[in-house]
Amino acid sequence: MAEKSPTVQFLSIDGEFAPNEAAEEYLPYLDELGDDDHRQFYRDMAITRRFDEECTNLQRQGHMGLWPPSHGQEAAQIGSGRAARPQDVLFPTYREHGVALVRGVDILDIVRVMRGTSLGGWDATDPKNNNFRNYTLVIGSQTLHATGYAMGVGLDGLVGTGDVEADTAVLTFFGDGSTSQGDVSEAFVFAASNQTPQVFFLQNNHWAISVPVSTQSRIPLYLRAQGFGIPSVQIDGNDVLASYAATRRHLDEARSGQGPAMIEALTYRIGAHTTSDDPSRYQTPEQLAYWVARDPIKRFEAFLRSRGADDAFFAEAAVEANDFAADLRHGTLALQVPPLSSIFENVYAEPHPVTAEQRAWLDAYELSLREGA
Repeated sequence: MAEKSPTVQFLSIDGEFAPNEAAEEYLPYLDELGDDDHRQFYRDMAITRRFDEECTNLQRQGHMGLWPPSHGQEAAQIGSGRAARPQDVLFPTYREHGVALVRGVDILDIVRVMRGTSLGGWDATDPKNNNFRNYTLVIGSQTLHATGYAMGVGLDGLVGTGDVEADTAVLTFFGDGSTSQGDVSEAFVFAASNQTPQVFFLQNNHWAISVPVSTQSRIPLYLRAQGFGIPSVQIDGNDVLASYAATRRHLDEARSGQGPAMIEALTYRIGAHTTSDDPSRYQTPEQLAYWVARDPIKRFEAFLRSRGADDAFFAEAAVEANDFAADLRHGTLALQVPPLSSIFENVYAEPHPVTAEQRAWLDAYELSLREGA
C-alpha cells in the first residue's frame, strides 16, 4: 500500500484537477473561486515571469546592480498573495515580486532598490501599497519583524473579534536557506509563546545560493515548526490552487485567534540565486529538467484550457505581459539619480536633531568642495 503523500496538491503536473488525500480538507477554500479568479491567477503569473525576465535583461545590460530572479516560483507567490485580505500585513524577503504585484506596489519601486536609486523602495505605510512591507536583504530578519508586528496586532485586540474587515493576520515569506538562521528559530519561539496571528510561508526552492536543502536539513522543513509547537503543512508550491487554499485557510484561522501556522511550499529556483550567481556550477541537468517539467504556468494553462480557456485568452495575456515589460523598461531607463539629501528622509517620522546635525555637516562639506574647485 502506497504511503500517503503529506504534500497538499490539487493539480497534477499535467494540469488535471485531481486533489490528493492531503488536499481534501482544503477543498472548501476553492469554492469561493470562479473562472474569473482562475484567469486572474494566470495573468498574474504571466506578468510576474515577464517582469522577472525583463529585469534580468536590464541587469545584464548594466541598468541594475543586481537582480534576484523568481522564475519558477510564481504559483507559490500569486496563490499566497491573492489569499491575503486587504488588512493583512505582509513581510517579504527580496524575491516576492509576484506578491508585490498583486498587493499593488509600483513594481518600478523594486527596480529602484536594485538600481541603487532608492534606500528603501516604497513607503510601506502608504495605503496604496496595501500593507506590503519593504524588501529585506538580511536573511531571515523579516520573520522577527513580522512576529513583533503580529504580537502588536494581538495586543491591539485586532484578532478574534469576528469582524472580517478588521481582524488582521500577518504573513511572512522566507526561504529554505533562512531556516538555518537563528532569527527564524527566535521568531518561531515568540510566535508560539504569544500565539500570534501569523502565517510563516516558506518557499523551499531547494537552494540556499549553492547549498542544497538536503545539506541543511535531514527532515522536511515544515516539521521544524512543529518542534516549536506551530502547526505546519507542506504544499506543492508549483500548484497555485494549493498555495491559495492553504494560505487562505491558515490566515483565516490566525485572524480568528487560533495562533500561528507554517506553510512549506515545495518549488524550485529555475534560475540563479541572483544575477551574480552561476547555477550551472551546482545544478544537475537532470534535476533542472525535472522541475522545468513542473512549470507552474504551463500547468495552470492546461487546467484553464480544460475549463474552456481558448487561444485568444492566452494571446491576450501574453500581450498584457509584454506591454507591462515594455513600460517597465521605459520607466527604468528614465530613472534619475536621487539627491544626496534623500539619505536623511524617512529615518525618523518627525524632525530629529541628530539627522539635522548630519544634514548640516553634509551641506557644509559639499560647499567646501565647490569652493575649493
